[in-house]
Amino acid sequence: MKLVAESFSWPFRGRWQPSWLPGLLTVLLLPVAFIPLLGYAIAATRSAEIDAASGPPRWTVSFRLLSDGFWTALVITLLTAPFALAFNPLAALFFNAQVLTGNDVAVSQLYAHVAAAFLLALPWGLVFLLHMPHATARFARTGTPTDLFDIAASIRSVARDFATWNLAAAAIVTAWAIGLACAGLLCVGIVPGVFYAILVSAHASAALNVESKNSPAR
Repeated sequence: MKLVAESFSWPFRGRWQPSWLPGLLTVLLLPVAFIPLLGYAIAATRSAEIDAASGPPRWTVSFRLLSDGFWTALVITLLTAPFALAFNPLAALFFNAQVLTGNDVAVSQLYAHVAAAFLLALPWGLVFLLHMPHATARFARTGTPTDLFDIAASIRSVARDFATWNLAAAAIVTAWAIGLACAGLLCVGIVPGVFYAILVSAHASAALNVESKNSPAR
């Protein structure tokens, strides 16, 4: 559980304040700033791999930041595409089978789409948890884009040290649950919540790279 606790506190270590304002702005402008935000997530992972005690790194707009963000956005898109393509056909299947019918056609279609979203969310989340933490750690360390797409290497890493991956996944899932739950506090609460979840995920992913050099976690 030490990994989980350290990941939760890492966003507030070192000189963390200068990293938060640009981070909040990029989350607020997510539709147009997702590539820099993803690039910073890789930079944060790299910083945590090198020296976790220093806390989140400062923002530095550079070609590497944008390049890292582009490749990360691409792998996320490719992993999400099969589930996105299956969403409407699955919803139509539920609707035609009259699963969870409502008072009218519009409500029945809404129920069908909600059911499809819930059914696809679990395998989509599992794919991301199995692949992205290790892939992010490798890419942050090497800077080689192909490391982001090596799903087989991620599965081997999970099998090699399942205990550490399980702790990292627990930290990531909990952080995102907390971050998204902030939407219920204030309309703007989700902005710091999402950035916090990104930083926790970066530290947890970096720990996988550190632990791979040592014995499996107990």
